[in-house]
Parts: sequence; C-alpha cells; structure tokens
Amino acid sequence: MAGLPETVVLLGGGTASAAAASNLRHLGFDGRVVLVSEEDVPPYERPPLSKEVLAGSMASGDATIRAEEWYRDNDVDLVLGTRAIAIDVDSSAIETVGAGTIPYHHLLVATGGRARRLPGFEGDRILHLRTRGDSEKLARRLRDGSRAVVLGGGFIGCEVAATARGLGVEVTIIEMEEQCLRAPLGERYGRAITEIHRDAGCTLRLGERVTSVVETPDGLAVTTDRGRVECEWLLVAAGMIPNTELAHRTAIEVEGGIRVDRHCRTSVLNVYAAGDVASGQQPGGGYLRVEHHENAMRQGAVVARNIVGENAVDDSPHWFWSDQYDLTIQSLGHFDPHARHVIRGSIEDRAFSAFQLSDADGDTKKIVAVLTIGRPRDIFAARKLMRAGTAVTAEQVEDLSTDLRRIGRPRRRR
Repeated sequence: MAGLPETVVLLGGGTASAAAASNLRHLGFDGRVVLVSEEDVPPYERPPLSKEVLAGSMASGDATIRAEEWYRDNDVDLVLGTRAIAIDVDSSAIETVGAGTIPYHHLLVATGGRARRLPGFEGDRILHLRTRGDSEKLARRLRDGSRAVVLGGGFIGCEVAATARGLGVEVTIIEMEEQCLRAPLGERYGRAITEIHRDAGCTLRLGERVTSVVETPDGLAVTTDRGRVECEWLLVAAGMIPNTELAHRTAIEVEGGIRVDRHCRTSVLNVYAAGDVASGQQPGGGYLRVEHHENAMRQGAVVARNIVGENAVDDSPHWFWSDQYDLTIQSLGHFDPHARHVIRGSIEDRAFSAFQLSDADGDTKKIVAVLTIGRPRDIFAARKLMRAGTAVTAEQVEDLSTDLRRIGRPRRRR
C-alpha cells in the first residue's frame, strides 16, 4: 500500500459504519474513508422499520441516517450494492464482488446480522424483518391482510404486533415461552408486557411450538403442538444471526460474535468490529453481543476515536428502548431479570421502574441497571446517578416522593 493515502474501510452499511464515518471526519481524519455495503442505499436506522415505517407514518427513505450528499460532501466513498467475499488480513485488503480489491490501513467490520430463517418456512406470505426492503414488503401485507400470525414474542415480534394492531389487523402471537420477552425481562416483567398485548386485542398462544405451515386458498394454516390457526401472512421473528462468516476465514477471533476488547479492537492488528456482529469485553469479565441501535452508534464512535490515535473505551452503560402501543420500554445497564429489584411505581398500572442495585454491604448501594415501562424520567435520573457513582438506598428509590434527580446534591442554604 506504499503511496496510498491512509485508508479506513467500513465494511457494512448500518449504524456503526455511519457513526464511524461521521466521527472520523468530525475528528479531523483527512485520509480516505470507504464504506462498503451489500444494500444499495446509504446507511439507515433500523428501529423505525418495525414501528413508524411499518405504520406508514414515516417514509422508508426518511430512516436514512445521512443523505447521500453528506457522504459526497465529506469525501466518504459509498460502495453500495457490493458484497464482500473475503478479508485478507495479511495483505490488509478486502475482496468484493463488483468493486474488486479494496486495500485498507484500518478496517471496521460492522456487517450486522440477518434474520433467522426456519426450515420449511418459505413463500410470499412468510415474512421476516431486518432490512428496509423487508419493512416495505411487510407494510404492504399489513394493508392487504386482516389476519396475521407473529411467530416469536421478542422485541421485533412484539413491536410488529403492536403496529399491526394499531392498523386494525387481527394478530396472533405464538411464543414458545410462557410470556413475551421472558428471556430479556424475566417472568414478572414479561407477564406485564404479555398482558399489555392481550388487552390490546392480540391473541396469545404461549408455550406453543409451530410444527408446520401450509398454504391455503385464503392464506396460510399454521399448526402448533396444541392446535391450528389460519392467517393471511406470517412474520417469523425468531431472532438474528450475526454475519461473522468473513471473520471466520481469518485469524480474527470469533465466539458468539467477533470478539473485541473495550476499545472495539479485534485479535488482529488494525481490525475493529462494532454493532450487532461484535461481542464486546465486559468490565466484570466475559463477552457480550448487544443487538441495539445505541450500542452500534456508540461503538462506531469509539472506533473512529481510536483510529485517530485516542485511547477511547466503550464504557457507557448499555441503553435500549422499545415502543409498543403508547408505552416505551427502556433499559439502562446490564439488566439481570433474575436479580433482586426495587420497584418504583406500579407494575399493575404499567407505570414502573425496576432498579437493580449493587451487592454492597450496608443500606447505601449504587444503581447497576434499571428497567422502566411508562416512566421515562426515571431513566434520565438513573443515568446521571450511575455516571456519578452516587449511592442510593432502596427506600429512596421506591419512594415516589423522592426526586431521584436531587439525590446526592448538596442542600441549598436558606
């Protein structure tokens, strides 16, 4: 690469790559920046795909993070509709179909993931949701069909079910667990979400497994181990598979995702990973892959800062949100559904926060994580307390008369 300008290749067309490109230019990097994406549109945000775009309140193009003109004006080369087929870490280059060999000095692997597909679940009426094109196709089905089955009660399944109900579609959720969102939220809070969907008119078939799907003259017949339900379309919301295949063929360490340290560096020099494909090193040990928009945006920025010579660390607490009906679910930190929680508000009234406190001896503890439903202000207060390392008591947290924003502040003199 002698004689070539310092080149950063951003492999993947999602939030992490867009954040890295933006921050590189903001930080004054004046080398070449190349963003390679298999999709033929500039990077866009995925959260609206199951909500605003699906409901028709936002055009799919409005989910674009930055207009194509921004990339041109900031000298970022967009190589769209191009599939990478290999990473050559020895020669520091990627091989593509359509754009040939692209050398790099620094590489960010932000290839994201793909919707999990189930064997035998194929056909025009069987849908998935991962890309902008998926959302557009699903939106057309929402307007053409009045009966739907959502297979999977995770975040995507629940968000699509809520959007569909808002458009008057009859929705049946089939979930193997006994509650929706039981894995990330636990039984107690998963039950609250389940009841929200039931009250909104969804039919819940819980603890059931789908055994077959066949086409009928009017749509589909879905058979479970407990019965049968007919619909006009089926959404398979069975999770995501990280796109780690290119890394597997190299010396880049992969286990449950591309392993990165707290600087988002992989096991190979000058190769970074971020977003849904990255499994990040945790302060307490171990690695964790996080599939949320804010995580990808934050890690992309960390990569840019390290490329320009900073010693940036991904140390902000994880935050995610999910909009379902008129409620917003938010979580800050690594929320453990099996830990002991201090409840602020009312689970029955669907306006509560579950605070996870440290195991420190004594009455005063620090906030480790918080889950909120219908109490967004608690997240903002908790974020400040966690950032400052402020000690709290369980009594302060659960007492609604306590202003969380003022805990730890010096009292004003009268």
